[in-house]
Amino acid sequence: MRVKVKRTLKLFMAVFVLTSTMAVAQTTEEVVDMIVKEANENSHLEKLAHELLDVIGPRLVGTPQQLKAHNWAVDTFKEWGIEAEKKQFGEWRGWERGITHVDLTHPRTVTMEGMILAWSPGTKKNGVEAETVIIPEVENKEEFEAWLKNAKGKYVLVSMHQPTGRPDYNWEEFATEESFEKMKEERNAESRAWRERINNTGYNSRTIIAALEEAGAVGIIQSRWSSGFGVNKIFSSSTQKIPTVDLSLEDYGLLYRLTEYGDKPKIHVKATSKDLGKVETFNTIATIPGTEKPDEYIVLSAHFDSWDGGTGATDNGTGSITMMEAARILKKVYPNPKRTIIVGLWGSEEQGLNGSRAFVEDNPEVVDNLQALFNQDNGTGRVVRLSGQGFLHSYEFLGRWLEAVPNDISRHIETTFPGTPGGGGSDYASFVAAGAPGFSLSSLSWSYWNYTWHTNRDTYDKIVFDDVRNNAILTAVLTYMASEDPETFPRDRAVLPINRRTGEQMTWPTPRSANRNGGN
Repeated sequence: MRVKVKRTLKLFMAVFVLTSTMAVAQTTEEVVDMIVKEANENSHLEKLAHELLDVIGPRLVGTPQQLKAHNWAVDTFKEWGIEAEKKQFGEWRGWERGITHVDLTHPRTVTMEGMILAWSPGTKKNGVEAETVIIPEVENKEEFEAWLKNAKGKYVLVSMHQPTGRPDYNWEEFATEESFEKMKEERNAESRAWRERINNTGYNSRTIIAALEEAGAVGIIQSRWSSGFGVNKIFSSSTQKIPTVDLSLEDYGLLYRLTEYGDKPKIHVKATSKDLGKVETFNTIATIPGTEKPDEYIVLSAHFDSWDGGTGATDNGTGSITMMEAARILKKVYPNPKRTIIVGLWGSEEQGLNGSRAFVEDNPEVVDNLQALFNQDNGTGRVVRLSGQGFLHSYEFLGRWLEAVPNDISRHIETTFPGTPGGGGSDYASFVAAGAPGFSLSSLSWSYWNYTWHTNRDTYDKIVFDDVRNNAILTAVLTYMASEDPETFPRDRAVLPINRRTGEQMTWPTPRSANRNGGN
């Protein structure tokens, strides 16, 4: 009788284990299906983008708009039932943008496209009208300093004149090969000549501004063309006394030619801004507590600040709303994760990863017990690259997490395992540098580098919402799988990528995973 009971018990246990295994697999598929359904049928992305980008606008560190964004994010998370707070980590120079209005007043009237740079002072209340001059061609510093008296009371043009306002792809499509090559040679020659012109003054592109200020110039006019139609890079001002205005390539070219030909152009600039002194800087931190392993963490990472030439749509509004949307979806379909899920919307990334570096320093328990961090920062495109960041076991862990990702998303992703640490330009590097497994969800370009990155055209209309939805689903599924994984991600690092058979870096998907997803 005892033998029969034991056999019955063994049979029961075998059936139980098999049934449990099937149930877990089915539950995983069900959760992923719910994630996809929620993302596609109840998306909040468009609303989030509108409120963040259209209503609040750019989120330059130290501005009231950045503070408004953090407050908005905290309130939004709380509406979803997710605890959140803004955490102060430092201080920065406070500044608020007002209006910028630039008009050519002689030899004809033209309203120009331009704006003062971040942290630039404004003009007098009613604006300032003055002639323009160009940095001269000189032989040495003494000759330039003798010229400086000519800058007094003038706006000084400090950027080279671009020989063409058409991007290279336009020339490649329509120009003859000879014409295209000729244009590139002329452009290179002008660029070299302009660098030599600056060097001969005895100053560099920054220190020359101080010399012009000291000489009594009323303003600095520049144009940093991005090599795309109608797009300029917009960075910060190096001046403290007079405004620095960035003009569009088209308007700067007009002004430069009028000045160079001796037409004595005049412009009227009215610009306002406020210096707010030292202000606090923040991260927004949202938390979904873990149940079984609350002291282990998954972090959804994106920098919340931006430059303010546009509204910071793809740098990094899209990354921010991706992480917010993934958290919203997980809270709804996976409200009791095994591990604690943190959303980090970092401040002051543009000034050197300041927000994420501060979090790493202030929260060693999160860094030491991090299961994974997923960061998105480079534009609106669908994620197409994932590196193991040099972690020896990244193939094993990220590989099985990716197994659950729907094939129409995972098939676009190229992976490199174990990869090498890198990416100092975004916040996951703060964690990787501390030995924690942080991963970049690197996206398809969509002409990010020359059309939206730090430009005056980085606005809502550049968002490709289908791709952002793709990324929210990917982030949510990876987070769910990382949370459910019975194993903790090991910290072993590989100096070189390893594949025992070929010596090359390994890539995912494997043939098995491709087949499982109906891959091609």
